[in-house]
Amino acid sequence: MFLALAVGLGAFGAHGLRDRLDPYEMAVYEKAVFYHFVHALGLLVLPALAKAGLLSSAGASRVGWMLATGVLLFSGSLYVLALTGVRTLGAVTPFGGVAFIAAWAMLAWDLVQYSDRSHT
Repeated sequence: MFLALAVGLGAFGAHGLRDRLDPYEMAVYEKAVFYHFVHALGLLVLPALAKAGLLSSAGASRVGWMLATGVLLFSGSLYVLALTGVRTLGAVTPFGGVAFIAAWAMLAWDLVQYSDRSHT
């Protein structure tokens, strides 16, 4: 669902907003779509890692929740900022960035820990 939404919002931006947003707002919107798409791909990979035995189901779930939180806070705040011009929403964006960083760090940690357990 997150990937479909990213593609839809990207197409909406490219075709529906090109003449409505100034260059700064369009850059913000495109940044939101890019991070949304990349992290939605991460959500797609997590179940495959768990199914392959490289990551526990619980680890995949934890990382998935952090990635989803990042998409909602980071990309969501940038979408709203670009569309409304309300700059105070920019204060939310770093929390989404922290969620992204935490998700990738948790994934790396969980992959190493799970790998160590399965080899002993």
